[in-house]
Amino acid sequence: MDEIRLVNAVSIPNLPWQDRPSSDKGESPVWRYSENPVIGRNPSPGVARIFNSAVVPYEGEFIAALRGEQVNGIPYVYLGRSKDGIHWDVDRDKIRFVNEKGEEFMPRYAYDPRLLKVEDTYYAIWCQDFYGAAIGMAKTTDFKTFERLENPFIPFNRNAVLFPRRVGGNYLLLSRPSDSGHTPFGDIWLSQSPDMTYWGKHRHVMNPSGNWWEGVKIGAGAAPIETSEGWLLLYHGVSSTCNGFVYSFSAAILDLDEPSRVKYRCKNYLLTPEEPYEVSGFVPNVTFPCACLCDGDTGRMAIYYGCADTYVGLAFAKVDEVVRYVIENSQVSESDTEIGLR
Repeated sequence: MDEIRLVNAVSIPNLPWQDRPSSDKGESPVWRYSENPVIGRNPSPGVARIFNSAVVPYEGEFIAALRGEQVNGIPYVYLGRSKDGIHWDVDRDKIRFVNEKGEEFMPRYAYDPRLLKVEDTYYAIWCQDFYGAAIGMAKTTDFKTFERLENPFIPFNRNAVLFPRRVGGNYLLLSRPSDSGHTPFGDIWLSQSPDMTYWGKHRHVMNPSGNWWEGVKIGAGAAPIETSEGWLLLYHGVSSTCNGFVYSFSAAILDLDEPSRVKYRCKNYLLTPEEPYEVSGFVPNVTFPCACLCDGDTGRMAIYYGCADTYVGLAFAKVDEVVRYVIENSQVSESDTEIGLR
């Protein structure tokens, strides 16, 4: 196998990092930060819990779009700031979204944000009420003004994740069509747009496999990572037990030019709830990835994931080891490898 490397990756010299402990004999190429969780309960006045949040490097430090569950139970998106990606200061006030005229335009609720830079603009994506659960989007260049964009899809939809660059001249967005409840099903789909307003050319990417940890539904996690082998996609998988759902996460590799086509898909999870802060919380047994920082110089990965709908956890990996592990443990189906159009 040729050398596996990141493509179009920025240098992040202060990427949070901790070497894999010698005591960790697990098979997975991903390991946890020993001081997890990095954001605990009651992180800011009026906010009981922060989890399922996304992080990007910004001006030599780090900024995050955080799912903040208010003490009244209504979730909103808050900003967090950190010098090292580990210790976080959370803004007391939620993000104030505006429309194109600069007038306040707040969603009724907002949760599970993703955040990434595409070209010269940062985009936040989240789930909100659009007469049912649907996807909301906003853009910013300075993290002071967030202008909401048109909602890309009608209800019901969740787990929307943008690609970090255009492909074939179009922006790309992964999503998971759903229903109005706690969805008992879910496949990952790909949509395209020339302008971030009109979305179409929908393609099926992949559906839950027969593997126990992703037998019910799946959803895109962090923004796809461009590598020499294809787009590395971290995604969560859900299994059903007699005690409820369990959320684990793993990875797949999508074709660079036709990302609806899955080249490799790991049959094993990379991380499953095992630690107390993942197993016990407001919603037990959840590991839910929303962001992955990659250092273009070293290939190191820092993965941020929600834990038990209560905390933010941090895990580490190396991109070549993850890609190699996915390829060596790949199990794909016909619906994975086809272009996703019927």
